[in-house]
Amino acid sequence: MAHARLPQLSRRGVLAAGGALGLTAALAACGSEKKDGSGGGNTAGAGTSGPWSFKDDRGTTAKRDTAPRNIVAFTGVAAALHDYGVQVKGVFGPTKTKDGKPDVQAGDLDISKVEILGNAWDQFNIEKYAALAPELLISTMFDAKGTLWYVPEDSKDKILKLAPSVGISVYDRQMTQPLQRLLALAESLGADVKAAKVVAAKKRFEAAAERLRKAAKARKDIKVMVGSASQELFYVSGTNLSADLEYFKALGVNFVEPPAKTLKASGGWFENLSWENVDKYDADIIMMDNRTSAIQPADLDKPTWKKLPAVKAGQVIPRVTEPIYSYDKCAPILENLAEAIEKAKKVS
Repeated sequence: MAHARLPQLSRRGVLAAGGALGLTAALAACGSEKKDGSGGGNTAGAGTSGPWSFKDDRGTTAKRDTAPRNIVAFTGVAAALHDYGVQVKGVFGPTKTKDGKPDVQAGDLDISKVEILGNAWDQFNIEKYAALAPELLISTMFDAKGTLWYVPEDSKDKILKLAPSVGISVYDRQMTQPLQRLLALAESLGADVKAAKVVAAKKRFEAAAERLRKAAKARKDIKVMVGSASQELFYVSGTNLSADLEYFKALGVNFVEPPAKTLKASGGWFENLSWENVDKYDADIIMMDNRTSAIQPADLDKPTWKKLPAVKAGQVIPRVTEPIYSYDKCAPILENLAEAIEKAKKVS
């Protein structure tokens, strides 16, 4: 996903920087929940008194005497909780663009009403965090080690001493699992998961999934490549670790799949291609990393890119590389891919 530092080509480093991964390239996320995605008991919502607890995807149970109110979360998690009516005090991760507008990962958050503790990789203001009197910290995880996304390795011990933490894994599982987990977490924090808006969003997601399944079945010949662009390299994502791509593949989408040996250097996330070799794989549709850390298609001036059949045919669509895991935000992702497959011309 990101290309931050690429510590030993870990997913964490890659993802943060915004290279190509299918999801985030160097990230690491909890990997033991691949069962039913439910796990996690909780008691007492934010509107009630009494003890609160939630078992996360590391197998760790966060506990408080009462439901947390001073919540700090990775921006994408905060955006998902917002969709369920749970507000946070502070965020960390891509939140504000250079021109002051909300980052794509901020969703419908009013970024003027949250304390931004860090807006980029390895940024996390511990003093501001402590001043919020945090009662809970929440982030996603992109590896099996339980590494909390965008919590800096160098200062994580100081950060995690200040409040209980919850990690939601988006690693090596299908999109439906983190969706379920974020919904359960939101409910534990006082969200009304039976509210009309929430129920409608879930139905829309289910309908979108069925539409994508039908489109993929009807257009099995349409090949989809998932990429991310930097100035030096083009990254082609594999589909075996990213929650979105694993789910789309399960629904029948026909993806370009780089050989395992070429994915090895990135821990299985993506293959690095020079721009001279960007035509290595045939594709009818190209999904491109929409994060602000990646170069967007409109800004790509590489001659070899412009010659790709899918590009010439106008069959390039955004890939929401780090989805906001609410049903409201994930339904359009499925709808857009289904529409692209339904309308695509065979060009490869």
